[in-house]
Amino acid sequence: MAETSNPTLPTTFDPAAIEARWYSHWETNGLFRPERPDAEAFTIVNPPPNVTGSLHIGHALDNTLQDVVVRYERLRGKDALWVVGTDHAGIATQMVVERQMEARQDKRTNYSREDFVAKVWEWKAESGGTITHQLRRLGCSMDWSREQFTMDPHFTKAVIKTFVDLYNDGLIYRDKRLVNWDPKLKTAISDLEVETQTIAGSFWHFKYPLADGVTLPDGRDYLEVATTRPETMLADMAVAVNPADERYASVVGKFVVLPLTGRRIPVIADEHADPELGSGCVKITPGHDFNDFEVGKRAGFAPAEMLNMLDAEANVCQTADGLVPAEFLGLHRFRRDGVEGARELVVARMKEQGYLIPHSTKTKDGEEVEHDAEPRQIATPFGDRGGVVIEPWLTDQWYVNAAELAKKPIAAVRSGEIQIVPRTWEKTFFNWMENIQPWCVSRQLWWGHRIPAWFADDGRCFVAEDEAAAQALAGEGVALTQDEDVLDTWFSSALWPFATLGWPEGDAPLLQKHFPNSLLISGFDILFFWDARMMMMGFYNMGQKPWDRLYLHGLVRAADGAKMSKSKGNVVDPLGLIDQYGADALRFFMAAMESQGRDIKMDEKRVEGYRNFATKLWNAARFCQSNGIGASDTIKAPPARLAANQWIIGEVAACVSEIEKAMADLRFDAAANAIYQFTWSKFCDWYLELVKPVLAQKPSPLAGEGGAPQGAEGEGSAAQAAADAADPSPNPLPQGEGGVSELAEPCPPLLRQARPPAGTA
Repeated sequence: MAETSNPTLPTTFDPAAIEARWYSHWETNGLFRPERPDAEAFTIVNPPPNVTGSLHIGHALDNTLQDVVVRYERLRGKDALWVVGTDHAGIATQMVVERQMEARQDKRTNYSREDFVAKVWEWKAESGGTITHQLRRLGCSMDWSREQFTMDPHFTKAVIKTFVDLYNDGLIYRDKRLVNWDPKLKTAISDLEVETQTIAGSFWHFKYPLADGVTLPDGRDYLEVATTRPETMLADMAVAVNPADERYASVVGKFVVLPLTGRRIPVIADEHADPELGSGCVKITPGHDFNDFEVGKRAGFAPAEMLNMLDAEANVCQTADGLVPAEFLGLHRFRRDGVEGARELVVARMKEQGYLIPHSTKTKDGEEVEHDAEPRQIATPFGDRGGVVIEPWLTDQWYVNAAELAKKPIAAVRSGEIQIVPRTWEKTFFNWMENIQPWCVSRQLWWGHRIPAWFADDGRCFVAEDEAAAQALAGEGVALTQDEDVLDTWFSSALWPFATLGWPEGDAPLLQKHFPNSLLISGFDILFFWDARMMMMGFYNMGQKPWDRLYLHGLVRAADGAKMSKSKGNVVDPLGLIDQYGADALRFFMAAMESQGRDIKMDEKRVEGYRNFATKLWNAARFCQSNGIGASDTIKAPPARLAANQWIIGEVAACVSEIEKAMADLRFDAAANAIYQFTWSKFCDWYLELVKPVLAQKPSPLAGEGGAPQGAEGEGSAAQAAADAADPSPNPLPQGEGGVSELAEPCPPLLRQARPPAGTA
C-alpha cells in the first residue's frame, strides 16, 4: 500500500477543477503515449472530425467509446496508440471562409487560386483547432504529439500517390456521367451527401403530339406524359413505353414533336416504363435524370450526345441543338426568391398552346373544378451542406472503379477476417458493397488535394505525381494545364489508418508496428462514407485489412427518440453537460447506455446520476485517505483472514473478470454496469462500512511503518485490502471516469502503469 502525503482532498467534489488539472498532468507528462517499444501493439484511429467542426453529442459518444478501449488496453500494458487529427473538409471549410468573405463584401473570385488557398490556411491557423481543444475537455487520451491533418505534406504525398497508382492500374478514369450537382456550391457531391426530403409539389400532365400523321389505335394523335419537373422537357430526347404495353406497340419507332422546342424525338420501348403507372408513357431526359440516363444509353444515346439545358447555377442555357426558345435562356430552373423560373414559364406556355391536360377535382357540391396540376408529396434530393435541391447534371468527372475495389473487403467480411460488431450490420454492408456504383471523386473546389492530372491542348491527359513527371510523359514543348478540380475529402480520409503512420514510406517504424490497426469505432452513419472506403484502400495500398474489428454504434437521439436537429431545437450541447456535471459523468452515461445495435436516448437525469456516482467515489477516496490509505502498489492481493477482506478481494476479482469479458465482447454497457455495481453497492455501501470499526482501533497499527502487527489481522490488512479494492488490477475506473479515478496525487499514474490481466500475477 502506497503511503500518501498529499493535502487532504477537498470536501466538495469539483469535477471542472479535477479534470482540468489531471488532463494537463497527463498530456504534459506524455502519459497518453508511454514508451513501450517491446510491448504488444494496440492501435485505434479517431475518425477525423472536420477542421471546421465543434464537439457535438455524437462526437462525445464516439470518442468516449474509443477512450474507454484505449485506456483499458494501455492499463493492460500494451503499446497503445490512439491516432488523432482533423480532416480538411473541402466543401465545409471553403464554405466557412467564403461566408467570412461575403460578410466583408468580398468573394473568392477576387483572388487567385493560390491566394484564396493561403487565406484558408490562415483561417485554419486562427480558428481550426476548436474541436481538438474540446476533445481535451472530454478527457480523450489521444496522442497529441502526433496530431495529423489530411492536408499535411506527408499526407498529401500519400493521397497523390494513391490517385496515380489507381490511374495506372486502370481503376481511376475520367467519364461523362450524371452527377449530383449542388447549384449553390457549384460542385458535384456524392450520393451519400444527398438528403431526401418530402416536400409539397405538383404532377403535371402534357400532350406530346405524334409526328407525321401517326395516331394511336384509339385515334389520339398524341401521347400523354406526366412529370414533376416540367422544365426538363426542354431537353427531352425520347418518350418510353413498356415493350409489353399493347396500347403503344404501333407507335414504337415513330416520333413525337416536342412542344415549345419543335424537337423530333423517338418513341422507344424500355422496361423502365411501367404500364400500370399513369398513362404508361415516360418522357426521357437523359441529361437531367439518373433513370433516364440509363434508358438513354440503352436506346443508343452516347453520353456526349445527351442534351444539357442547365448551367452550373441551374439556370437555363442553350442545348447543343439550339432549340430552346430565347425567352427561357437565363431563367432559373424554378421559382427562386419570388421570381418565376423556367418551370413556371413552361407550364404557362404549354397551357396557352393547348398541351396541358388539366387535373380535375370535384367540390363538396359535386361541381367539377380544373387545376393545372395534381398536388403531390414528392421525395426531393437536397444537398446536405448547400441546402438546395440537387440537380442531376451531365459533366466530365473522375471516377473510381469501386466495384473492383469492393471485392476484397466483401470477401474479408464474409470470411471473418474483418469482424463487424454487431453482426446485424453485415447485411447492410453486403447489400451496398455488392451493388456499389462508380465513385465520383472530383469536386469543383479550390481547397483540397488538387487532382494530379495535366491536359494538353489537344485533350490528351497525363497523370503523374508532379508537373515535371507529367511533362516527361507529354514530351518537351507540349503545353500542359493542370486539372482545376480537387479530390473528394473521403478519398483522402480513406487512407487514414496507414497514411497517419508514415505510408508510403514502407520502413516507417509506426507503420510496421501499428498496421493493421486493432479496432475501428464509428457511427453506423459513416459505414459507407468512410469505413468501407478504408477497407478498399487498405487492401489496395497495403495488401491487407486496415483493422481487425469494426464496431458500429448508434446515434444519440433526443429524449423522445427523435433525431436531433437544429431545426427541431432539440440538439444537446455536450460542453454544456460537461460544465454542469463534469466530463466523467457524461462519459459514464455514454458508456453505460451504449448497447449494441441500439440508439441512445439522451437523459440528463441519468447524467446527473452518474455525477452522483463520481461524488460517491470521491467521498470514498476521502475516507480512505483520512485513514492513511493510498493506491495499491502491488498486483497480488494482500493476505486476508478477516471475512470482509476475503469477500472484497473475491469481489474485486469477479468485477475484473466481468469487465474483461465485457471489453472482449465490446459490451460497453456491461463493463460500465460492473464498475458501477462494484463501486457503489459493494465497495462503498458494504465494504467500507464493514471495515470502519477495524480502522477505528486505537492505537493505530499503521503508526510508524504503516503495516499491521505480524500475525494479527487488524487495521493494516484492512487498509491494504481497501487499497487493493479501490485500485484493482487492471483498474476498472479509468475507462469510464478519466479524471475522478486519479484521486490521490502520489499514486502511480494509472495511465503509465503496465499491468497484466487479473490472475496472471
